Amino acid sequence: MSRVITIIGGGLAGSEAAWQLAERGHDVQLSEMRPAKSTGAHVSDRLAELVCSNSLGSKLSDRATGILQNEMKMLGSLLIGCAEAAAVPAGGALAVDRTLFAELVTSHLTAHPRIKVRREEVTRLPLDAPAIVATGPLTSPALAEDIGKLTGEEHLYFYDAISPIARADSIDMTRAFYGNRYSRGDDDAGDYINCPLEKDEYRQFVRALKAAETIELRDFEREDPNFFEGCVPIEELAKRGDDTLAFGPMRPVGLTNPHTGRRPHAVVQLRKDDIAGSLYNIVGFQTNIRWGEQKEILRLIPGLETAEFIRMGQMHRNTFLNAPALLAPTMRFRRREQLYFAGQITGVEGYVGNIATGLLAALNLARQLNGLPDWIPPADTMLGALCYYVTHADPMRFQPMKANLGILPPLAKKIRNKAARKAAYAARARISMTQSLQDLDDACINRSLNIPLRELL
Repeated sequence: MSRVITIIGGGLAGSEAAWQLAERGHDVQLSEMRPAKSTGAHVSDRLAELVCSNSLGSKLSDRATGILQNEMKMLGSLLIGCAEAAAVPAGGALAVDRTLFAELVTSHLTAHPRIKVRREEVTRLPLDAPAIVATGPLTSPALAEDIGKLTGEEHLYFYDAISPIARADSIDMTRAFYGNRYSRGDDDAGDYINCPLEKDEYRQFVRALKAAETIELRDFEREDPNFFEGCVPIEELAKRGDDTLAFGPMRPVGLTNPHTGRRPHAVVQLRKDDIAGSLYNIVGFQTNIRWGEQKEILRLIPGLETAEFIRMGQMHRNTFLNAPALLAPTMRFRRREQLYFAGQITGVEGYVGNIATGLLAALNLARQLNGLPDWIPPADTMLGALCYYVTHADPMRFQPMKANLGILPPLAKKIRNKAARKAAYAARARISMTQSLQDLDDACINRSLNIPLRELL
Protein backbone atom coordinates (compact mmCIF):
# COMPACT_ATOMS: atom_id res chain seq x y z
CA MET A 1 0.00 0.00 0.00
CA SER A 2 1.49 3.34 -1.04
CA ARG A 3 2.01 6.19 1.42
CA VAL A 4 0.27 9.50 0.83
CA ILE A 5 2.77 12.02 -0.51
CA THR A 6 2.35 15.66 0.48
CA ILE A 7 2.98 18.35 -2.11
CA ILE A 8 2.90 21.93 -0.87
CA GLY A 9 2.09 24.46 -3.57
CA GLY A 10 -0.22 24.23 -6.56
CA GLY A 11 1.86 26.23 -9.02
CA LEU A 12 3.72 24.91 -12.03
CA ALA A 13 6.19 22.68 -10.20
CA GLY A 14 3.71 21.36 -7.65
CA SER A 15 1.08 20.60 -10.28
CA GLU A 16 3.56 18.73 -12.48
CA ALA A 17 4.90 16.82 -9.46
CA ALA A 18 1.41 15.79 -8.33
CA TRP A 19 0.55 14.42 -11.76
CA GLN A 20 3.81 12.52 -12.14
CA LEU A 21 3.52 10.85 -8.73
CA ALA A 22 -0.13 9.96 -9.23
CA GLU A 23 0.63 8.45 -12.64
CA ARG A 24 3.24 6.28 -10.93
CA GLY A 25 0.63 4.85 -8.57
CA HIS A 26 1.13 7.06 -5.51
CA ASP A 27 -1.62 8.81 -3.59
CA VAL A 28 -1.01 12.55 -3.45
CA GLN A 29 -2.29 15.34 -1.26
CA LEU A 30 -1.73 18.64 -3.05
CA SER A 31 -2.05 21.61 -0.68
CA GLU A 32 -2.73 25.02 -2.17
CA MET A 33 -3.54 27.97 0.09
CA ARG A 34 -5.54 29.89 -2.51
CA PRO A 35 -8.31 31.07 -2.39
CA ALA A 36 -8.44 31.01 1.41
CA LYS A 37 -5.21 33.03 1.44
CA SER A 38 -4.06 34.94 -1.61
CA THR A 39 -0.55 36.00 -2.57
CA GLY A 40 -1.14 39.52 -3.85
CA ALA A 41 -0.08 38.46 -7.35
CA HIS A 42 -2.56 35.67 -8.16
CA VAL A 43 -6.08 36.54 -9.32
CA SER A 44 -7.81 33.13 -9.19
CA ASP A 45 -7.87 29.82 -7.34
CA ARG A 46 -6.76 27.81 -10.38
CA LEU A 47 -3.76 25.55 -10.15
CA ALA A 48 -0.70 26.46 -12.25
CA GLU A 49 -1.84 30.07 -12.64
CA LEU A 50 0.74 32.18 -14.49
CA VAL A 51 1.27 35.48 -12.69
CA CYS A 52 4.00 37.05 -14.84
CA SER A 53 4.42 36.58 -18.60
CA ASN A 54 2.21 34.19 -20.55
CA SER A 55 5.21 32.90 -22.53
CA LEU A 56 7.07 29.68 -21.78
CA GLY A 57 9.95 30.91 -23.91
CA SER A 58 11.17 29.96 -27.35
CA LYS A 59 9.90 26.68 -28.75
CA LEU A 60 12.59 26.57 -31.43
CA SER A 61 14.55 23.35 -31.13
CA ASP A 62 17.96 25.04 -30.98
CA ARG A 63 17.06 27.54 -28.25
CA ALA A 64 17.58 26.84 -24.55
CA THR A 65 13.90 26.79 -23.59
CA GLY A 66 13.06 24.88 -26.76
CA ILE A 67 15.58 22.20 -25.83
CA LEU A 68 14.12 22.01 -22.32
CA GLN A 69 10.54 21.85 -23.62
CA ASN A 70 11.48 18.93 -25.87
CA GLU A 71 13.12 17.14 -22.94
CA MET A 72 9.97 17.63 -20.88
CA LYS A 73 7.89 16.10 -23.67
CA MET A 74 10.25 13.11 -23.72
CA LEU A 75 9.66 12.77 -19.97
CA GLY A 76 5.87 12.90 -20.36
CA SER A 77 5.20 16.35 -18.89
CA LEU A 78 1.54 17.14 -18.29
CA LEU A 79 2.04 20.90 -18.19
CA ILE A 80 3.93 21.14 -21.46
CA GLY A 81 1.09 19.22 -23.07
CA CYS A 82 -1.42 21.64 -21.56
CA ALA A 83 0.66 24.61 -22.75
CA GLU A 84 0.65 23.33 -26.32
CA ALA A 85 -3.10 22.78 -26.10
CA ALA A 86 -3.64 26.34 -24.85
CA ALA A 87 -1.09 28.00 -27.15
CA VAL A 88 -1.64 31.39 -28.76
CA PRO A 89 0.34 32.67 -31.79
CA ALA A 90 3.67 34.13 -30.67
CA GLY A 91 6.13 33.57 -33.48
CA GLY A 92 8.86 31.25 -32.27
CA ALA A 93 7.67 31.32 -28.66
CA LEU A 94 5.31 28.99 -26.78
CA ALA A 95 2.84 31.50 -25.34
CA VAL A 96 -0.48 30.47 -23.85
CA ASP A 97 -3.94 31.70 -23.02
CA ARG A 98 -3.18 31.83 -19.31
CA THR A 99 -6.79 31.21 -18.21
CA LEU A 100 -7.25 28.21 -20.48
CA PHE A 101 -3.86 26.80 -19.53
CA ALA A 102 -4.66 26.93 -15.80
CA GLU A 103 -8.12 25.45 -16.41
CA LEU A 104 -6.62 22.51 -18.30
CA VAL A 105 -4.11 21.76 -15.55
CA THR A 106 -6.70 22.16 -12.79
CA SER A 107 -9.18 19.87 -14.58
CA HIS A 108 -6.59 17.12 -15.05
CA LEU A 109 -5.43 17.19 -11.45
CA THR A 110 -8.84 17.42 -9.78
CA ALA A 111 -10.14 14.58 -11.95
CA HIS A 112 -7.27 12.23 -11.12
CA PRO A 113 -8.41 9.50 -8.68
CA ARG A 114 -5.09 9.52 -6.82
CA ILE A 115 -4.86 13.30 -6.28
CA LYS A 116 -6.66 15.10 -3.48
CA VAL A 117 -6.46 18.90 -3.59
CA ARG A 118 -6.69 20.60 -0.20
CA ARG A 119 -7.26 24.33 -0.02
CA GLU A 120 -5.32 25.29 3.06
CA GLU A 121 -2.19 27.13 4.10
CA VAL A 122 0.62 24.86 5.23
CA THR A 123 2.77 26.57 7.85
CA ARG A 124 5.06 23.69 8.83
CA LEU A 125 7.12 21.21 6.86
CA PRO A 126 5.93 17.59 7.17
CA LEU A 127 8.02 15.53 9.59
CA ASP A 128 9.21 12.04 8.67
CA ALA A 129 6.89 11.81 5.66
CA PRO A 130 7.54 11.98 1.91
CA ALA A 131 6.97 15.52 0.66
CA ILE A 132 7.77 17.98 -2.10
CA VAL A 133 7.83 21.70 -1.31
CA ALA A 134 6.93 23.68 -4.42
CA THR A 135 5.62 26.89 -2.93
CA GLY A 136 7.35 29.00 -5.53
CA PRO A 137 8.19 32.68 -5.41
CA LEU A 138 5.33 33.57 -3.09
CA THR A 139 5.88 31.19 -0.18
CA SER A 140 3.79 32.27 2.79
CA PRO A 141 5.78 34.01 5.56
CA ALA A 142 4.94 31.29 8.12
CA LEU A 143 6.19 28.45 5.92
CA ALA A 144 9.22 30.49 4.84
CA GLU A 145 10.09 30.91 8.50
CA ASP A 146 9.83 27.17 9.09
CA ILE A 147 12.00 26.46 6.04
CA GLY A 148 14.49 28.99 7.36
CA LYS A 149 14.68 27.11 10.66
CA LEU A 150 15.37 23.86 8.83
CA THR A 151 17.99 25.33 6.51
CA GLY A 152 19.56 27.73 8.96
CA GLU A 153 19.00 30.62 6.55
CA GLU A 154 17.47 33.88 7.72
CA HIS A 155 16.55 35.28 4.32
CA LEU A 156 15.06 33.25 1.48
CA TYR A 157 13.97 35.78 -1.08
CA PHE A 158 14.67 38.10 -3.97
CA TYR A 159 12.36 40.36 -5.96
CA ASP A 160 10.35 39.98 -9.14
CA ALA A 161 7.81 42.05 -11.03
CA ILE A 162 4.98 41.51 -13.51
CA SER A 163 4.05 43.33 -16.72
CA PRO A 164 0.89 45.30 -17.56
CA ILE A 165 -1.84 43.91 -19.85
CA ALA A 166 -3.84 46.03 -22.32
CA ARG A 167 -7.03 45.42 -24.29
CA ALA A 168 -6.17 44.83 -27.95
CA ASP A 169 -9.06 46.89 -29.30
CA SER A 170 -7.85 49.93 -27.36
CA ILE A 171 -4.45 50.01 -29.09
CA ASP A 172 -4.14 52.59 -31.86
CA MET A 173 -3.01 50.59 -34.90
CA THR A 174 -2.57 53.77 -36.96
CA ARG A 175 0.58 54.26 -34.90
CA ALA A 176 1.41 50.68 -33.88
CA PHE A 177 1.92 47.75 -36.25
CA TYR A 178 1.94 43.96 -36.31
CA GLY A 179 5.22 42.16 -36.90
CA ASN A 180 7.82 39.71 -35.67
CA ARG A 181 11.52 40.39 -35.53
CA TYR A 182 13.20 39.42 -38.80
CA SER A 183 9.74 38.41 -40.15
CA ARG A 184 9.72 35.22 -38.06
CA GLY A 185 6.16 34.06 -37.41
CA ASP A 186 3.20 32.06 -38.59
CA ASP A 187 1.86 34.65 -41.00
CA ASP A 188 2.78 37.82 -42.78
CA ALA A 189 1.06 40.06 -40.24
CA GLY A 190 3.15 38.87 -37.30
CA ASP A 191 2.22 37.81 -33.81
CA TYR A 192 3.37 40.91 -31.90
CA ILE A 193 2.00 44.43 -31.77
CA ASN A 194 4.87 46.90 -31.99
CA CYS A 195 4.71 50.47 -30.71
CA PRO A 196 7.55 52.45 -32.36
CA LEU A 197 9.24 55.41 -30.69
CA GLU A 198 11.34 58.06 -32.38
CA LYS A 199 14.33 59.43 -30.48
CA ASP A 200 12.50 62.39 -28.89
CA GLU A 201 9.56 60.18 -27.86
CA TYR A 202 11.95 57.65 -26.35
CA ARG A 203 13.84 60.34 -24.38
CA GLN A 204 10.56 61.72 -22.99
CA PHE A 205 9.53 58.21 -21.92
CA VAL A 206 12.86 57.57 -20.17
CA ARG A 207 12.66 60.89 -18.31
CA ALA A 208 9.17 60.00 -17.07
CA LEU A 209 10.36 56.60 -15.85
CA LYS A 210 13.27 58.14 -13.95
CA ALA A 211 10.98 60.62 -12.20
CA ALA A 212 8.22 58.11 -11.40
CA GLU A 213 7.19 57.31 -7.84
CA THR A 214 7.31 53.60 -7.03
CA ILE A 215 5.16 51.59 -4.64
CA GLU A 216 6.69 51.50 -1.17
CA LEU A 217 8.12 48.15 -0.17
CA ARG A 218 6.60 46.31 2.76
CA ASP A 219 8.60 45.86 5.97
CA PHE A 220 9.93 42.40 5.11
CA GLU A 221 10.87 43.62 1.63
CA ARG A 222 12.58 46.79 2.81
CA GLU A 223 15.21 44.75 4.64
CA ASP A 224 16.94 43.89 1.37
CA PRO A 225 15.65 46.04 -1.51
CA ASN A 226 17.64 44.41 -4.33
CA PHE A 227 16.24 43.33 -7.64
CA PHE A 228 16.93 39.99 -9.25
CA GLU A 229 18.92 40.68 -12.40
CA GLY A 230 16.76 38.39 -14.59
CA CYS A 231 13.66 40.54 -14.11
CA VAL A 232 14.64 44.17 -13.47
CA PRO A 233 11.78 46.72 -13.46
CA ILE A 234 11.90 49.17 -16.36
CA GLU A 235 12.27 52.17 -14.07
CA GLU A 236 15.43 50.64 -12.63
CA LEU A 237 16.79 50.00 -16.13
CA ALA A 238 16.07 53.61 -17.09
CA LYS A 239 18.11 54.84 -14.13
CA ARG A 240 21.10 52.82 -15.33
CA GLY A 241 21.48 54.97 -18.44
CA ASP A 242 19.42 56.74 -21.07
CA ASP A 243 20.13 54.07 -23.69
CA THR A 244 19.73 50.98 -21.48
CA LEU A 245 16.12 50.31 -22.51
CA ALA A 246 16.86 50.88 -26.20
CA PHE A 247 19.45 48.13 -26.02
CA GLY A 248 17.28 45.94 -23.77
CA PRO A 249 13.52 45.27 -23.82
CA MET A 250 12.93 48.19 -26.24
CA ARG A 251 15.58 47.24 -28.80
CA PRO A 252 14.26 47.82 -32.35
CA VAL A 253 16.46 45.30 -34.18
CA GLY A 254 14.74 43.20 -36.84
CA LEU A 255 11.73 45.53 -37.12
CA THR A 256 10.70 48.11 -39.73
CA ASN A 257 7.87 50.55 -39.08
CA PRO A 258 5.51 50.19 -42.11
CA HIS A 259 4.14 53.68 -41.41
CA THR A 260 7.56 55.26 -42.07
CA GLY A 261 9.53 52.55 -43.86
CA ARG A 262 12.34 52.95 -41.30
CA ARG A 263 13.58 51.14 -38.24
CA PRO A 264 12.39 53.07 -35.15
CA HIS A 265 14.76 54.34 -32.49
CA ALA A 266 13.09 52.05 -29.94
CA VAL A 267 10.05 49.79 -29.83
CA VAL A 268 7.65 48.43 -27.24
CA GLN A 269 6.33 44.97 -28.07
CA LEU A 270 3.03 43.48 -26.91
CA ARG A 271 2.25 39.76 -27.08
CA LYS A 272 -1.10 37.93 -27.08
CA ASP A 273 -2.25 36.94 -23.62
CA ASP A 274 -5.28 34.87 -24.65
CA ILE A 275 -6.37 32.72 -27.58
CA ALA A 276 -9.06 35.21 -28.63
CA GLY A 277 -6.37 37.88 -29.04
CA SER A 278 -8.37 40.37 -26.99
CA LEU A 279 -5.59 40.94 -24.44
CA TYR A 280 -1.92 41.77 -24.96
CA ASN A 281 0.85 41.95 -22.35
CA ILE A 282 3.76 44.37 -22.68
CA VAL A 283 6.86 42.25 -23.19
CA GLY A 284 9.66 42.82 -20.67
CA PHE A 285 7.83 45.70 -18.96
CA GLN A 286 7.89 44.64 -15.34
CA THR A 287 7.40 47.70 -13.17
CA ASN A 288 6.73 48.81 -9.62
CA ILE A 289 5.54 52.34 -10.46
CA ARG A 290 2.39 53.45 -8.67
CA TRP A 291 -0.63 52.45 -10.73
CA GLY A 292 -2.05 55.90 -11.47
CA GLU A 293 1.29 57.31 -12.59
CA GLN A 294 2.14 54.05 -14.35
CA LYS A 295 -0.90 54.39 -16.59
CA GLU A 296 0.04 57.98 -17.53
CA ILE A 297 3.61 56.97 -18.39
CA LEU A 298 2.54 53.98 -20.49
CA ARG A 299 0.26 56.28 -22.47
CA LEU A 300 3.34 58.21 -23.60
CA ILE A 301 4.05 55.19 -25.82
CA PRO A 302 2.79 55.72 -29.41
CA GLY A 303 -0.25 53.53 -29.93
CA LEU A 304 -1.08 53.28 -26.21
CA GLU A 305 -2.28 56.87 -25.75
CA THR A 306 -5.87 55.69 -25.14
CA ALA A 307 -5.14 52.09 -24.18
CA GLU A 308 -7.30 50.34 -21.61
CA PHE A 309 -5.13 48.46 -19.13
CA ILE A 310 -6.80 45.51 -17.44
CA ARG A 311 -3.77 44.79 -15.22
CA MET A 312 -1.02 47.13 -14.14
CA GLY A 313 2.52 46.07 -13.37
CA GLN A 314 3.46 45.28 -9.82
CA MET A 315 6.34 43.92 -7.77
CA HIS A 316 6.31 40.95 -5.43
CA ARG A 317 8.64 38.91 -3.30
CA ASN A 318 10.27 35.74 -4.58
CA THR A 319 11.59 33.02 -2.30
CA PHE A 320 14.51 30.73 -3.03
CA LEU A 321 16.89 28.43 -1.19
CA ASN A 322 20.66 28.54 -1.24
CA ALA A 323 20.44 25.41 -3.38
CA PRO A 324 24.19 24.71 -3.74
CA ALA A 325 24.44 24.26 0.02
CA LEU A 326 21.16 22.44 0.53
CA LEU A 327 20.00 20.42 -2.47
CA ALA A 328 21.24 17.43 -4.46
CA PRO A 329 20.87 17.51 -8.29
CA THR A 330 17.85 15.24 -7.84
CA MET A 331 16.13 18.14 -5.97
CA ARG A 332 16.33 16.19 -2.69
CA PHE A 333 17.08 18.13 0.49
CA ARG A 334 20.43 16.76 1.60
CA ARG A 335 19.61 16.60 5.31
CA ARG A 336 16.28 14.77 5.00
CA GLU A 337 15.84 11.65 2.88
CA GLN A 338 12.23 12.05 1.77
CA LEU A 339 12.04 15.84 1.49
CA TYR A 340 12.34 17.39 -1.97
CA PHE A 341 12.05 20.94 -3.25
CA ALA A 342 10.91 21.99 -6.72
CA GLY A 343 10.21 25.08 -8.76
CA GLN A 344 11.42 28.61 -8.27
CA ILE A 345 12.21 28.02 -4.61
CA THR A 346 15.16 25.91 -5.79
CA GLY A 347 16.70 28.87 -7.60
CA VAL A 348 15.59 27.72 -11.05
CA GLU A 349 14.13 30.59 -13.06
CA GLY A 350 11.60 30.40 -15.88
CA TYR A 351 8.30 28.60 -16.30
CA VAL A 352 9.69 25.57 -18.10
CA GLY A 353 12.52 25.23 -15.59
CA ASN A 354 9.97 25.24 -12.76
CA ILE A 355 7.92 22.54 -14.47
CA ALA A 356 11.08 20.52 -15.08
CA THR A 357 12.21 20.52 -11.45
CA GLY A 358 8.72 19.48 -10.34
CA LEU A 359 8.90 16.54 -12.72
CA LEU A 360 12.42 15.61 -11.63
CA ALA A 361 11.62 15.81 -7.91
CA ALA A 362 8.53 13.63 -8.37
CA LEU A 363 10.36 11.08 -10.48
CA ASN A 364 13.14 10.72 -7.91
CA LEU A 365 10.85 10.63 -4.90
CA ALA A 366 8.83 7.88 -6.59
CA ARG A 367 12.02 5.96 -7.34
CA GLN A 368 13.20 6.31 -3.77
CA LEU A 369 9.91 5.00 -2.38
CA ASN A 370 10.12 2.06 -4.81
CA GLY A 371 13.67 1.22 -3.76
CA LEU A 372 15.21 2.38 -7.04
CA PRO A 373 18.38 4.50 -7.43
CA ASP A 374 18.24 8.23 -8.08
CA TRP A 375 18.09 9.47 -11.64
CA ILE A 376 20.28 12.48 -12.40
CA PRO A 377 19.76 13.80 -15.93
CA PRO A 378 22.97 14.00 -17.99
CA ALA A 379 24.86 17.28 -17.61
CA ASP A 380 24.81 17.90 -21.36
CA THR A 381 21.00 17.99 -21.41
CA MET A 382 19.34 21.29 -20.56
CA LEU A 383 17.56 19.76 -17.56
CA GLY A 384 20.79 18.23 -16.30
CA ALA A 385 22.80 21.41 -16.82
CA LEU A 386 20.20 23.54 -15.04
CA CYS A 387 19.96 21.24 -12.03
CA TYR A 388 23.74 20.87 -11.89
CA TYR A 389 24.22 24.63 -11.95
CA VAL A 390 21.82 25.46 -9.11
CA THR A 391 23.24 22.69 -6.91
CA HIS A 392 26.94 23.30 -7.65
CA ALA A 393 27.27 27.09 -7.92
CA ASP A 394 29.20 29.11 -5.34
CA PRO A 395 26.93 29.19 -2.25
CA MET A 396 28.30 32.59 -1.26
CA ARG A 397 27.29 34.22 -4.57
CA PHE A 398 24.33 32.12 -5.65
CA GLN A 399 21.62 33.76 -7.75
CA PRO A 400 18.75 32.01 -9.58
CA MET A 401 19.41 30.72 -13.08
CA LYS A 402 17.20 30.12 -16.11
CA ALA A 403 17.78 27.73 -18.99
CA ASN A 404 20.47 29.02 -21.32
CA LEU A 405 23.10 27.53 -23.62
CA GLY A 406 25.89 29.05 -21.53
CA ILE A 407 25.44 26.52 -18.71
CA LEU A 408 25.90 23.52 -21.02
CA PRO A 409 29.33 21.83 -21.07
CA PRO A 410 31.55 22.90 -24.01
CA LEU A 411 31.22 20.96 -27.24
CA ALA A 412 33.96 18.44 -28.00
CA LYS A 413 34.85 20.44 -31.10
CA LYS A 414 34.72 24.23 -31.20
CA ILE A 415 32.17 25.56 -33.71
CA ARG A 416 32.51 29.21 -34.72
CA ASN A 417 29.23 29.56 -36.61
CA LYS A 418 26.59 30.56 -34.06
CA ALA A 419 23.65 28.79 -35.72
CA ALA A 420 25.66 25.59 -36.20
CA ARG A 421 26.85 25.76 -32.60
CA LYS A 422 23.27 26.05 -31.27
CA ALA A 423 22.19 23.13 -33.47
CA ALA A 424 25.08 21.05 -32.14
CA TYR A 425 24.15 21.75 -28.52
CA ALA A 426 20.53 20.79 -29.25
CA ALA A 427 21.47 17.59 -31.08
CA ARG A 428 23.84 16.51 -28.32
CA ALA A 429 21.22 17.15 -25.64
CA ARG A 430 18.57 15.19 -27.55
CA ILE A 431 20.85 12.18 -28.08
CA SER A 432 22.04 12.23 -24.47
CA MET A 433 18.51 12.41 -23.04
CA THR A 434 17.32 9.64 -25.35
CA GLN A 435 20.14 7.35 -24.26
CA SER A 436 19.58 8.13 -20.58
CA LEU A 437 15.86 7.38 -20.78
CA GLN A 438 16.54 4.05 -22.47
CA ASP A 439 18.40 3.01 -19.31
CA LEU A 440 15.77 4.40 -16.95
CA ASP A 441 13.38 1.75 -15.63
CA ASP A 442 10.22 3.85 -15.48
CA ALA A 443 6.99 2.86 -17.20
CA CYS A 444 5.74 6.46 -17.24
CA ILE A 445 8.60 7.80 -19.34
CA ASN A 446 8.10 8.40 -23.05
CA ARG A 447 4.37 7.87 -22.94
CA SER A 448 2.35 9.78 -25.50
CA LEU A 449 0.54 12.73 -23.98
CA ASN A 450 -2.36 14.08 -26.02
CA ILE A 451 -4.74 16.56 -24.42
CA PRO A 452 -7.74 17.37 -26.63
CA LEU A 453 -9.33 20.65 -25.55
CA ARG A 454 -12.85 19.29 -26.01
CA GLU A 455 -12.35 16.84 -23.12
CA LEU A 456 -11.93 19.62 -20.59
CA LEU A 457 -13.88 22.63 -21.84
